[in-house]
Amino acid sequence: METAHVLVAADKFKGSLTAVQVAERVTAGLRRVVPGVRVETLPVADGGDGTVAAAVAAGFERREARVTGPLGTEVTAAYAVRDTTAVVEMAEASGLQHLPAGEFAPLTATTYGSGELLAAALDAGARTIVFGVGGSATNDGGAGMLAALGARFLDGDGKPVGPGGGALAALAEADLSGLDPRLADVDLILASDVDNPLTGPKGAPEVYGRQKGATEDDIAVLDAALAHYASLLGPETAELPGAGAAGGIGYGALVALGARFRPGIEVMLDVLGFAPALARATLVVTGEGSLDEQTLHGKAPAGVAAAARTAGVETVAVCGRLALPPEALTGAGISRAYALTDLEPDPAVCMAQAGPLLERAAEAIARDFLS
Repeated sequence: METAHVLVAADKFKGSLTAVQVAERVTAGLRRVVPGVRVETLPVADGGDGTVAAAVAAGFERREARVTGPLGTEVTAAYAVRDTTAVVEMAEASGLQHLPAGEFAPLTATTYGSGELLAAALDAGARTIVFGVGGSATNDGGAGMLAALGARFLDGDGKPVGPGGGALAALAEADLSGLDPRLADVDLILASDVDNPLTGPKGAPEVYGRQKGATEDDIAVLDAALAHYASLLGPETAELPGAGAAGGIGYGALVALGARFRPGIEVMLDVLGFAPALARATLVVTGEGSLDEQTLHGKAPAGVAAAARTAGVETVAVCGRLALPPEALTGAGISRAYALTDLEPDPAVCMAQAGPLLERAAEAIARDFLS
């Protein structure tokens, strides 16, 4: 019988465990049942929050920069570098995690710090930048990011417009001539699990604005302001997949920085060295906090399972909660899913005890697939 070699390639359980902790807990559970099993861990992310941490776990060097947060105050943001490749996560600079509890600024939050973080990667010598976008607190179409990189956005009096998407309604002139010239020589990859356009019924304000505190009136203001902004920079680009990612920062990267959009999990699997790890595996364990309909649309477990199926390696999943029927799992290339809520039905207890519960789930995987 072939010696088992398990590859644990799971995303974080948001609010409970980082992707690294998920890998550690699964490994511990597997080895409790099969002590000698070979386990290789490769924490993954799909471009959203946790992307830098996954790169660091895969051997990238963690760097930090002081940048402008979404509310204009300074924050510390991390990025990752290996050779001439950098992984930059917009949420590190402009994410919801930088907002005080219960405080939102849908009209005024800025991506300026994300531009500063990209500049830090350029300063570090990056020639390829994987720009993971997701988890944003912002709706400014990337205008703040572009301003930090040298663009100028002026009102009718020739003065800079204010921060955030709401201020773009007053935009009269967009001058990109001062953009950092180093950007022309960089391969900038927009890595996202979001393929929405910038505006309209499937656009950034309508689909994602409410989770950033936007009211119905705010959404209407933002949608109109972003449409006006796009009319000056390039309306065609606003319709491209990924333009609506992270409050429209995808649009700014596509229209002004020469970025190319790729599904975040595909990019990250390349960057993290998933293919060689997969070649050594006889079983893959993937997962995330909630396996649901969204998982099937470009989230990390779906990307991992698809790659494993192509390579002929069986995949099982772990999750906090399971909201997919068996046929959907099978269609995604996942043989079976192990949900923590099957072990502990109380969601609050489940989140608080996610680590020990995940070890128990991994013990079940070992009994079912390795014994």
